[in-house]
Amino acid sequence: MQTSDLKNLKIAIVGAGYAGAASAKALSLLGADVDVYEQAGQIREVGAGIGLRPSSMDRFRQWGIFDAIAKVSSPSDYFEILTATGDPIMKDTWPEIDDFAEETKTHLIHRGDFIEALLGVLPEGMVHLGHKLESIQDKGDSSVLTFANGRTVEADLVVGADGIKSVVRQNLFSDKAPVFSGEHAYRAVISVDDAHGMVVDDNLRMYIGRGTKIYLLPLRHRGQVSFDVTTLCADGSWSPAATKDDLMAAVQGFDERLVGIARDLDMSAVNIRAVYDIDSVDTWHSDSVALVGDAAHSMLHHQGQGANSAILDAGGLADALREADSVKEALALYQATRKPMTDELQRISRQGWTEDEINDVFPGQKPAAQQPQD
Repeated sequence: MQTSDLKNLKIAIVGAGYAGAASAKALSLLGADVDVYEQAGQIREVGAGIGLRPSSMDRFRQWGIFDAIAKVSSPSDYFEILTATGDPIMKDTWPEIDDFAEETKTHLIHRGDFIEALLGVLPEGMVHLGHKLESIQDKGDSSVLTFANGRTVEADLVVGADGIKSVVRQNLFSDKAPVFSGEHAYRAVISVDDAHGMVVDDNLRMYIGRGTKIYLLPLRHRGQVSFDVTTLCADGSWSPAATKDDLMAAVQGFDERLVGIARDLDMSAVNIRAVYDIDSVDTWHSDSVALVGDAAHSMLHHQGQGANSAILDAGGLADALREADSVKEALALYQATRKPMTDELQRISRQGWTEDEINDVFPGQKPAAQQPQD
C-alpha cells in the first residue's frame, strides 16, 4: 500500500499480550493510527520462561527494539534433550543462528519481562486497559467493536490478538471450542541457588520420562531458572486442583536433583493449568479483520513456538500491508504466507507422547476435544 494510504489507516488491535503488543509495534512503524484494547485492568503476565528464536530476535532488530529485549534476556547457544535420569538423547545448536545478516542467538526470557519490554516500546496512550470485547460487526471495508464498558470503536482493520478464547475468532471465523491435550503443566520460577546445581549455563534442557517431561530454562540474567513439569492427566479443568503429591508422582523416577527441586517448591507459587490448543482454523481473515497469535493458531508448548509464531505473525501482517495494494489483498497475502507454517507447527506440537504413554492415562483412546471446564 502507498505510504499515504497506510498513514490514513485506522487499526484496532484486540488484546495486549505478545501477539497484540508485537502487532502494535510492527503496524505503528507503517505510520498507521494504531490503538490496542485490552480487557484486563492491569497487565500481569503469569507463567515462567520462554525462548525467543533467532527469527523473532531478527524482527526485533528490524523494529529497532532488539536492545530492549536483549537486556532482559540471556542469549543461548544450544538446547539439550535427556532421559529422565540425565543420559543424553540429543544436543543441537538452535536453528537459524546464522540465517541473518548478523549472528542471532535464541534469547531466554521471563514471560513477564517480555510483555513489559514489548509494551514499554509502544507510544504512551496506545494501549487502552479495561476494554473487554463483547462483539464485533464486520461491515466489509471496516468493522465495529463493542466493549463491555459501553464503548464502540470502528476501524479499517481489526487485529484479533485475543488468545485461545478469542471473541473475534468465535464471532467471525470458528466457534469450535479449545481442545484439551490430556496434559497438566506445573510452572514455577525459582532461584538458581535452589536448582540443586543443575543450571550451569544459559541453555535449555528437557528431561523425558514416561508420561512426563521436565524443562529447565535458565534465566541467569535475573538469577533464576524456569522449572516446567508437563505430565499426562485426564482432568481437563482449566485450573485443576493439583497437589504436591500429584506433582511428586509425576516426577517419580527422574534425576534426584529434579525430584528435589519439585519437593522444595512452594505450591502457592506454582502456576498449574490444563493444557489446551485449538484445531487448525480454515480462515483467519475477512476484508477488514485478521487473527494473529493464539487467536489464529494456539498450539501446545512442546516446540516452544507459541510466542515466536505470534511475533512472526505481526511481522508478516506488516509486510503484507506494505506489499499489497489494499487491506483486503494484504490480509489474503498474510494468511497465505503464515498459515502453512503455523499449521505444520500445530501438527508437530501435538506429537508429544507415544501411544503407550497416552493409553496409560486414556486407555484405548486419545484425548478428545472437549469443552473447557471452568
